[in-house]
Amino acid sequence: MKNMLAFLFAASLALVFCSCGREPDTLVKDGYDEKEMDAAIARARNEVDAFIVILKKGDGVNFAVKVPINDKGQVEHFWLSDIAYSDGAFKGKIGNEPGMVTNVKFGQEWTVKKQDVSDWMYMKNNKIYGNYTLRPLLKTMKKEEADKWRAMLANP
Repeated sequence: MKNMLAFLFAASLALVFCSCGREPDTLVKDGYDEKEMDAAIARARNEVDAFIVILKKGDGVNFAVKVPINDKGQVEHFWLSDIAYSDGAFKGKIGNEPGMVTNVKFGQEWTVKKQDVSDWMYMKNNKIYGNYTLRPLLKTMKKEEADKWRAMLANP
């Protein structure tokens, strides 16, 4: 069951964040409220210590953190998968293809300080916890897709 949940979670993220030969869907450039997004990032950063406790306990699966990566004046946010936390930093692998920046690639190891994450998430009991930056994006999605994601969120 745990492997099936991991597969479904990965498949869901791939559907939403796959580049599929075009600009990656992670590059949502407009259509969302920037103040809502800033608030979502602030909430994730505020709650990151609680997330670390859950990560260390292993009280969930598919733990990930979202990180901003800067390159040549551009900023793009990536999910890091297969994460570990120690000494004030997360280490993991870049979980999606870049669309703007050129200094990272899918699967590359990356380290980010705890205070620099822009979001975090994990799954427990078939629900996604965290992923606060998804919420402002729900308004940019077709109703059916947004409803699918809301149903997966532990706290929509």
